[in-house]
Amino acid sequence: MSAMDTPQLHLIEKFLDLATARQSLLVSNIANVDTPGYRTQDIDFHSEMMHALSQLPGMPVLAVVRDVPGLLSRPDGNNVSVDREGLLLAELQLKYQAAAQAIRAEFSLIRSVVSDTT
Repeated sequence: MSAMDTPQLHLIEKFLDLATARQSLLVSNIANVDTPGYRTQDIDFHSEMMHALSQLPGMPVLAVVRDVPGLLSRPDGNNVSVDREGLLLAELQLKYQAAAQAIRAEFSLIRSVVSDTT
């Protein structure tokens, strides 16, 4: 195992891959707010994260996209709520920032280990 191949980095990598996929879905939902018949899509982040963690390192994360049940539809059949999507994007941004901070901490730790061995 190399210094750059740690379980923590694998965990963060999987998280960031899923967060990026979810962000794309949420933005797509907002972009389609005026599309008649459009149904809000999302991923079950927790389940997808558990599945991603069970995969071998380096395997691509392919999240299962699903329609979101239980949302109110407008007369045109569209059920996108900009408030819901905005709230989920804000929450995801905070989690993404935390993951980025964890990466910085992990690299700082690796840097200090490398510096101490030289």
